[in-house]
Formats: sequence, structure tokens, C-alpha cells
Amino acid sequence: MESLESRIGYSFKNKGLLRDALTHSSYYNENRSASHESNERLEFLGDAVLGLIVGEYLFRRFPQLPEGRLTRLRAELVCEKSLDGVAKLIGMGEHLLLGRGEASSGGRTRPSINADAVEALIAAMYLDGGFEEAVKFIRRFILCPFEAGEGVRDRDAKSELQELVQKKSGQFLEYILVGESGPDHMKEFTVEVRLNGEALARAAGHSKKDAEQHAALSALEKLR
Repeated sequence: MESLESRIGYSFKNKGLLRDALTHSSYYNENRSASHESNERLEFLGDAVLGLIVGEYLFRRFPQLPEGRLTRLRAELVCEKSLDGVAKLIGMGEHLLLGRGEASSGGRTRPSINADAVEALIAAMYLDGGFEEAVKFIRRFILCPFEAGEGVRDRDAKSELQELVQKKSGQFLEYILVGESGPDHMKEFTVEVRLNGEALARAAGHSKKDAEQHAALSALEKLR
């Protein structure tokens, strides 16, 4: 467990919480006399904590996006695939307590088990160290990687918007810089995306490219 703690950058005061987070129901059912629980209840709490932190991050990070787009981004960040990726990164599988049958059938690499354990781990950190410790973990392993890959996501959005308007002949897109504000080290640019000369959407960003990307996301929501 010390190895897992070093990987996540947090040392539990209550080691029992960490053990519970790593205990799959199959192990608990085979060891009813054990003085700990399965991670199912922690998973429930962790799901709520994760959803709140990611939801607030997206709400503040993308003030121009409508509710539907925010919901889809949150779902992408907290989905099984995303959490399984976190589990692989921190080596969660090797620390799980599994029943004999689950362990022998490949449970340590099963995405659903690993994703549930990550949610349980988030809850355990929240209960042991408070909200800020949960925020640190989620920021490090989920939000920072998202930020690093955000340009790819947004380029895809611009491409998707371009493909959408090209379905009808004679249509063209252009991105127009309509405003700048703030000091040089904290500039904010406002860009308007226009379809055949008519304003389609407007968004801001800390670079022209960023603003264009955000405007494309907003435009996609309007056209769908």
C-alpha cells in the first residue's frame, strides 16, 4: 500500500479507509470476518465527489458552453475508460483485494473493477484528508491530462464544424477577432465565427487559437 500511496502522492492517516477502497465485493464475500468493508459504499460517495469537482472545473473553464456540451464533457472525463486509465497509471490493479475466482479470471485488469476502485479511492481520500486532497488527485490524474490534450479535442471540433457546413454547397466559415482585453501577460481574446458572413457564435480565450476553438464548440451546439 505504501507503493500506491507514493504513486498518488498522498499518505493516509486512516489506513483502513485505503484498505476498504481496495477491497472488491468478491474478496469481502469470501472473508466476512475481516474487519473492513467492500469498496461499494465508497464508490458511491466517490462518484458524487468526482462529479462535483469535474463539474465545477468545466463550469468555470468553459463559461461559453451550454449545459448539453458541459454534460457530455463531464461524462467523458468520468467515464469507465477514463478512470480505468487512471487506475493503470497508478498501478491500482496490483493492490486490489479480490476473491479467488475474480482474481483468477483477470479481475485486476477489468476496466469496470478498476474504475470503481478509483472512485472508491477518491472517496477515501476525501474522508481521510478533506475536499482539497480529493481535488488534488482529480486535478493531477484527470484534469491536467485533459488540459494537455485539449487542443486535439478542439481541433476536432473545428474540423467537425467545417465538415458540417460543407454538407451544403456554397457555405463558408470564417473566424473574426472582435475584441481584446487585459494586460499583456493575461490577454483575453474574443473571436466570432461567421457562416456566410453571418455571426454564428462568439467565445473568448487566452489566445486567438483558444478563442476560435471555443467558438467552434459553441457553433456546433447551435447547428445540431
